[in-house]
Amino acid sequence: MTSRLLARGALAAAVGTTLALGLGSCFTERKNEGAQLYQTHCASCHGEQGQGLRRLIPPVAASDYVARYRAELPCLIRKGVRGPMVVNGLEYNQVMPGHEDLTDSQIANLLNFVQTS
Repeated sequence: MTSRLLARGALAAAVGTTLALGLGSCFTERKNEGAQLYQTHCASCHGEQGQGLRRLIPPVAASDYVARYRAELPCLIRKGVRGPMVVNGLEYNQVMPGHEDLTDSQIANLLNFVQTS
């Protein structure tokens, strides 16, 4: 009986250590993915800090549009935008290309970065 308890204890310790090590590194390959995606796909137009480009390109940082249309943003990123939009009280009317190359999880990470930065 004692050997069974010791074996169970050793097994539980091994499983616990494996889980702790595995969970700790579970997302390391995607760490900062949203920031990296923003720099690659968005910063050249929307600015390094999301400030936009004067009256040509709308800001994404502190943007009422981003807050108001959160549910539509994944489609907007994937398909792009044509036509006028009002952001923070200013009208913008530039074409934003879509990013059909991004996966759903990449778009989610990108939007999480934009909304928490």
